[in-house]
Amino acid sequence: MIRVGFRWLERGLCRHPEIATLSGGSLCAVDFPAMVGVIEHPARGILLFDTGYDPAFIDATETFPERFYRWTTPVKIDAQQAWSAWLATHGIEDSAIVGTIISHFHGDHVAGMCHLAQRPVYCARAGLSGLRRPGRFGRVRQGLLPALVPQTADANARFFEDAPAVSLPSGFAPFSEGRDILGDGSLVAVELPGHCVGHWGLALRTTEDRQVLLAADAVWLGKSITQRRPPPRLTTALLGDTRRYRATLNMLSEAACCNGDLVILPSHCAASAKRFGGHDAN
Repeated sequence: MIRVGFRWLERGLCRHPEIATLSGGSLCAVDFPAMVGVIEHPARGILLFDTGYDPAFIDATETFPERFYRWTTPVKIDAQQAWSAWLATHGIEDSAIVGTIISHFHGDHVAGMCHLAQRPVYCARAGLSGLRRPGRFGRVRQGLLPALVPQTADANARFFEDAPAVSLPSGFAPFSEGRDILGDGSLVAVELPGHCVGHWGLALRTTEDRQVLLAADAVWLGKSITQRRPPPRLTTALLGDTRRYRATLNMLSEAACCNGDLVILPSHCAASAKRFGGHDAN
């Protein structure tokens, strides 16, 4: 795999009880950061893996039934998470961003698409189709807010399903195949079914020679992988497919157990993000 620069950065957070994301978890509300992957490709430029939260999320959830989304997962977005401020804080030039890779279309992963829809969008056809399906109540129940993704993005979409199938390095086993989204082996989309329709992760190798699997919402917490503790069935059935979710979790657990050097990063796990960031700092 071609090595790429990679940073794992927070952009907003939400709070809800841990037990909604982890069987036997606490009833207390905990913080779930929305992480964004900043990928620096040596030839292409910068690509973002998801966008985190954005003030656009507040605008999109002003009306009913969309406001239920905001009520069930209270969101914190401060001034530093506004687009220009967030980019400046992390030394990212807007003009250097050449595209966005969307793991899935839940609001906390696409709220920043209003800034990026004019550029290539790498995503699952099944996920984008679900976002555009009619039925406001049904979409809100599934965590979808179409207002966050301008229609321009549809014309700029490059679908994972159409990218060439490639084999993954053995360090990602039991995950063995993915889709080469740039055609050069640097970024390989990996289907991680169960959380929702059209849910994918991303495999990459960093310039520090670390193999990384961005797991999106295949789990919410890293300890779900190490302890093989899925969310309650109520949560997984509401959003997706419990059987497929648990099968994906089992594969992630096997990957973590068998590949000591593999870094698996869920999109909302503060502990996993801190460990990864601490390793980078060292």
